[in-house]
Amino acid sequence: MKRLLYPVTALLIISASAFTVYKAQNWKIGENYSVKFTSKDPSGTFSGLKGNVVFDEKNLAASKFDVSIDVATINTGNGGQNNHAKSEQWFDAEKYPQIKFTSSAITKTAAGYEAKGILDIHGVQKEAIIPFTFQNNTFVGRFDVNRKDFNINPSNTKTADVLAVDLSIPVTK
Repeated sequence: MKRLLYPVTALLIISASAFTVYKAQNWKIGENYSVKFTSKDPSGTFSGLKGNVVFDEKNLAASKFDVSIDVATINTGNGGQNNHAKSEQWFDAEKYPQIKFTSSAITKTAAGYEAKGILDIHGVQKEAIIPFTFQNNTFVGRFDVNRKDFNINPSNTKTADVLAVDLSIPVTK
């Protein structure tokens, strides 16, 4: 009887460990991140990135991004253009101080990953998909945003409608 006790106990431990809940990793956003936007006109950067990043390549179901950027940190390299971008005519930073992204699902793709979720700009919430890679504890992604989809000065025909957004976000545990 004692001979059976050890193998049965080992089998129970192994079986129970198969059902252990595996929690995804919480990450802290590093200081050397980059959030750039480019088009024919305008181009620039945002700073003021903050939020919660939970990501594990082995547990995408538990992974989630809930991040925001301070609109008032826009920098186009031109002070007058920065003030104009923060004004009611464009981003209206006073009324809508943050750009937010909250993921609803993160999936593996042939090229890396995709974060599907809600992008909130200028008080308008739209579903967005952000493709990204994750290497050396850095998220790198690129996606397009049409400013007219978010009611950002939709009557303006002189400025590009679509801006490419490039992200490089190092993280630490």
